[in-house]
Amino acid sequence: MRIVVAEDLYLLRDGMVRLLQAYGHEVVATATTGPETLDALLRWRADVSIVDVRMPPTQSDEGLRAALAARGEVPGLPVLILSQHVEQLYARELLADGAGGIGYFLKESVFDADQFIDALERVAGGGTAMDPAVIAKLLSTGSSDQRLDQLTEREYSVLGLMAEGLSNQAIGRRLFLSESAVSKYTTSMFGKLGITDDGNNNRRVLAVLTYLNRP
Repeated sequence: MRIVVAEDLYLLRDGMVRLLQAYGHEVVATATTGPETLDALLRWRADVSIVDVRMPPTQSDEGLRAALAARGEVPGLPVLILSQHVEQLYARELLADGAGGIGYFLKESVFDADQFIDALERVAGGGTAMDPAVIAKLLSTGSSDQRLDQLTEREYSVLGLMAEGLSNQAIGRRLFLSESAVSKYTTSMFGKLGITDDGNNNRRVLAVLTYLNRP
């Protein structure tokens, strides 16, 4: 994969570059400020970009706003946010376009290189990869989507794990269910959420966005 890395801390940025290269990926550009990040995202349009939230010049939310601006220009541009912070407002806005290709992980939650690379690959493929801690933060304000209230407890559990980016097989292992049982739960869940298979939209992405993108 061709990857952009936007991180202002030298040691972390250099470490990510070395890790990605060790897995056979090409880092086409790095950025250390918000404006540099936006320029790199639009210039390279990489297979996936890793973006920190808080970057110079103000160390507030420049990285996340750069990701939003880039996806406004290039819908579905794959971005994995990797940060110490969960910025709820901008995170919800990032998820709101329904295009997929989004990930959000807290730096403190990434303990395994294979897990990190797997998340990058899912995002690059147009899917989602969400840190459970990020999901918990985004859900902390509650839901106003009545469709979710129709889900059974098991269907809701399946959807939560789907939001983390797990496949049906991985969900089955986590919940001690067969893959066919998970498939039945997801089919029922899609129906209750009103998500149809029209050949264009990724139903898993749309279901996850329904789960996460709550006012």
